[in-house]
Amino acid sequence: RERFDFGGRDVASWFPRHMAKGLRQMRLALRRADCLVERSHIPLSGRNPALQEALGIRPHVLVLNKMDLADPRRQSVSAGAGPGWGQRWCHEQVSVPVPLQVVPMVARLVADGPRYHRAESSEHNILVIGVPNVGKSSLINSLRRLHLKKGKATAVGGEPGITKAVLSRIQVCEKPLMYLVDTPGVLPPKLGDVETGMKLALCGAIRDHMVGEDVMADYLLYILNKQQQFRYVQRYRLGQACDHIEPLLKHVALAQGRTQKVKVLTGTGNVNMMMLNYPAAAYEFLRDFRAGHLGRVTLD
Repeated sequence: RERFDFGGRDVASWFPRHMAKGLRQMRLALRRADCLVERSHIPLSGRNPALQEALGIRPHVLVLNKMDLADPRRQSVSAGAGPGWGQRWCHEQVSVPVPLQVVPMVARLVADGPRYHRAESSEHNILVIGVPNVGKSSLINSLRRLHLKKGKATAVGGEPGITKAVLSRIQVCEKPLMYLVDTPGVLPPKLGDVETGMKLALCGAIRDHMVGEDVMADYLLYILNKQQQFRYVQRYRLGQACDHIEPLLKHVALAQGRTQKVKVLTGTGNVNMMMLNYPAAAYEFLRDFRAGHLGRVTLD
């Protein structure tokens, strides 16, 4: 397929109501922040433009997550990003590869920049932001273990919506004295387009059922074929690459034993039949992608 048909889908329903409250809380918390640390799976679609107005007066560090799952052939040339991500964003923030570098980099950026109404304070307040399910809480816990040798201080989970409110400050370092504030994952109230929303959904930033596992699986197949990522052919024992989702889901269901009992009404009574479970197969396909079993893929 040369293009994907989204069928006129409206992404407005993909923005849960509680996110509006979280966005208001974050804007208030920005006033007390010396620096922003943004966590993201995907460097373009995975960012929230609703917070862009705050970036001009505060240092901003972008921490890219899941780099081990990104396609190395596409890490330096991203769609619409010019020659490279770092070059595209050098005016906004510095990109860092690992949590080990976060605290030293934040301390240096805060020291080199104006702190406005917080100039008299020696402690650093850092706001951790990002869309849902990108590992903000995990990053805070990692930094706390690394610099304070302390256990986790904030809950983490494998799906969006674990953090539902802006939390109190969490100390992650003694020298310099640094506090991080975990925030709920917030999507933009208006996603730029359906494709951006679909990319966020594939990365787990939007709950699968709100978008539909079937259309997400179909879009994923389209992306894999477009980028010539054909590992799924071998994994699901297909004879060749396919352009339609139905035969792929059939093979996934057969390979993974995804079946369901269905009651069929016949002229002689009810009969129980075993049918292939296509929704479960679609979920399995998505889970394999997120675990890296279908190859290293960069969506942007």
